[in-house]
Amino acid sequence: MSLTNATYATGRRKEAVARVWIQPGSGKFTINKLDIERYFDRSGLRILAQQPFKTTQTDERFDVTVNICGGGVSGQAGAIKHGLARALCAYDPNFRPVLKKAGFLTRDPRAVERKKYGHHKARKSTQYSKR
Repeated sequence: MSLTNATYATGRRKEAVARVWIQPGSGKFTINKLDIERYFDRSGLRILAQQPFKTTQTDERFDVTVNICGGGVSGQAGAIKHGLARALCAYDPNFRPVLKKAGFLTRDPRAVERKKYGHHKARKSTQYSKR
């Protein structure tokens, strides 16, 4: 697939970074040279990654090529959603109000909280003994 007339955007979520290219086509969705059904075996992650298309009603209008690295599968699906929404905005600015209202253009800042010293995990402390 040549990406000469493609629109590019970057999406991020947790530690995952997705580089997304969209171009007019038949609806082919490729992630790291694999089909989306082979890359995400859980249907919920496929639905999450394709939400910007459902919101803008452009399901079968674009071919998508994604190069993603870092994070886990959930973070990667969120990064693809963020990058896809930004790419759709760059392709057609009329999509921006719809995607902004749905909250797809805002990067989700939630990440894993760091472990504190004296604790087992970020917040789990040692067991308290009264006597």
